[in-house]
Amino acid sequence: MTPHLEHRSEPLLRRLVGAVLRERREDQGRTLRDVAQDARVSVAYLSEVERGRKEASSEVLAAVCRALGLRLVDLVGTAHAQLARAEGRVVVDLTAPAAARAGAGRELAGVTTLTARADDGFLLAA
Repeated sequence: MTPHLEHRSEPLLRRLVGAVLRERREDQGRTLRDVAQDARVSVAYLSEVERGRKEASSEVLAAVCRALGLRLVDLVGTAHAQLARAEGRVVVDLTAPAAARAGAGRELAGVTTLTARADDGFLLAA
């Protein structure tokens, strides 16, 4: 039997992914045109993906990630972390340098459940 989940509005994955892509592009100081050209997609389409209006195929996401020097696992991991935080969970990137994780111990003080998966490098706390 499936436990009853309270109904709440979750952000759409396409919006989260688009925001991550846009943030990475802007952090690099690159234009839509530059990234679209490198990814071999139209500027209009990339703009729609970044604004969360289009659901990009895995092929397009891989191409845009390559153009940005972003691994697909990092794109998905960042979107995952944002979803987890929206639910009030603490997400610790176990692949980050130890200094970057130093503050996580304070956040974990009241945690009752930890879920660790060695294959993805993230630790979830509830």
